[in-house]
Amino acid sequence: MANSFGTDILIQAPDPKAAASFYAQQLGFTITGEDPQMISLHGAHINLFIEKGPALGPVLEVTVEDLDAARQRLVAHGCEVVKDEPEVPRCYIKDPFGLIYNLAE
Repeated sequence: MANSFGTDILIQAPDPKAAASFYAQQLGFTITGEDPQMISLHGAHINLFIEKGPALGPVLEVTVEDLDAARQRLVAHGCEVVKDEPEVPRCYIKDPFGLIYNLAE
């Protein structure tokens, strides 16, 4: 099971432009991309992505070898699928301790 944490953190905000402006002005991120679905910001050690929606809290990125197998294993051990996006492919998992992460291959 060779999984790894990425340098990406995803958040949701009702107004992604206002959130991006805050992070750029107050924390020194650089806005590097903007489309209707997501605003991308890059910093020295992490990348922050903001999409429109109700706040879930920070979503960490975890890369796995087999997305379907990881999702099944995690759900069997008490995790909840918060959001499933098979077209990407990725899914958001909330673990029994409250941490939400984006599983991707």
